[in-house]
Amino acid sequence: MYIATFLQDPDFIRMLYILAFICFIVGLRLLNHPRTARRGNVVAAVGMGIAVTATLLIESVGDYGLIALGIAVGTGVGVPAARNVKMTAMPQMVALFNGVGGGAVALISWSEYRESLDAGGNPALETLIPILLAAIIGSISFWGSNIAFAKLQELLPGRPIQLPGQQFINIALLAVAVGCAVVIASGTESQGLFIAILVAAAILGNMVVLPIGGADMPVVISLLNAFTGLSAAAAGLALDNVALIVAGMLVGASGSILTMLMAEAMNRSIPNIVAGGFGGVAAAAPAAGDGDRGPVRSTDPADVAIQLAYATKVVVAPGYGMAVAQAQHTVRELADELEKRGVRVDYAIHPVAGRMPGHMNVLLAEADVPYDHLKEMDEINPEFPQTDVALVIGANDVTNPAAREQADSPIYGMPILDVDKATQVIVLKRSMNTGFAGIDNPLFYKENTALLFGDAKESVASVLGEVKEL
Repeated sequence: MYIATFLQDPDFIRMLYILAFICFIVGLRLLNHPRTARRGNVVAAVGMGIAVTATLLIESVGDYGLIALGIAVGTGVGVPAARNVKMTAMPQMVALFNGVGGGAVALISWSEYRESLDAGGNPALETLIPILLAAIIGSISFWGSNIAFAKLQELLPGRPIQLPGQQFINIALLAVAVGCAVVIASGTESQGLFIAILVAAAILGNMVVLPIGGADMPVVISLLNAFTGLSAAAAGLALDNVALIVAGMLVGASGSILTMLMAEAMNRSIPNIVAGGFGGVAAAAPAAGDGDRGPVRSTDPADVAIQLAYATKVVVAPGYGMAVAQAQHTVRELADELEKRGVRVDYAIHPVAGRMPGHMNVLLAEADVPYDHLKEMDEINPEFPQTDVALVIGANDVTNPAAREQADSPIYGMPILDVDKATQVIVLKRSMNTGFAGIDNPLFYKENTALLFGDAKESVASVLGEVKEL
């Protein structure tokens, strides 16, 4: 009896919540570096387990049977999905799981408002305002994340999808959601108005993400993640749950910072990205010899092997093409073979390479690439002029010198990997198709560039075989 009373003591539960969000903060800090990221995930997961346990100890928590059913269903879906997802599909899973969080917050806010009406009317403003904010932001996050998932999964076209007067429609939907919220906050008791908020925000979430092209999707995922965190913090205020407030604010703040950093890495503003209309446009590459670009020079694995084996420094620039081909392990084997011959091999990591923040870091860490060989853009760019061979594997838009040289290019001003400044550039591509941004790459036509066509994994394996025979 004493133990049960102690476990349900409010001060003990608050202490558990404090311990939980300490774990969240430490876990987030450990995620700052690939070497400690796995441990950070474990620490944060332990914190979430503590927070869930503390919540279940609250005497008025509700139907434990229904909670157990929810945990069982969530575990049954989440664990197999996380274990079986391919690395190329990780961005889709992140978008989907993030959306589920936003949807859960929207449903919680609706449930809290219904309970308040059943109990006699609108709750106090200090509770009602967070409920309304959670409903709007959570619904936008859920539906926007679903569109992001569908674009990444190619269930919807990656190109921008816009309606005439798109921005006016978005403003009108936001005005409806906020207007209904103001009416409720001013004293009107109406579940119909609350449902109107959820519906308007849901349509707005769809309409905001549909016009955003595939090239901007990493930034969008980060932005929606921040939205989910903010909605969770608002829900925490409504529920008077300290752990939910802190966790939500951590996710919201870190997601916001990451979004700003990624937008800066693309030399674009967040409003410009949200306005949409860029990326994923199918554009045919100009024919070889068109204009003053000159012909494309192709090469073969034997020639690439000779260049790599007799180099002093090689820099690998990975991109989504490497992820699709699952070539990271073969790339690591090639690097090991070159290092046996005294060649220094580093990896150039662009902030928005791939389909989500840190995509390339995760892929290369999975292949046990040494962390000290992973170099961020600002660190590696000064080294390209002293690099013998830059090996570009599926990285198109982030190596496009048009961002530096062509003022009329849509990506002009975007910081890129300066691979074209290396002595020789080898680009591994399936074809001359454009990248996710739908923009042709002048790199392919430069005199110091040669293209090795084919599946990235097979091409790297062929080069590895040739290197071993030298």
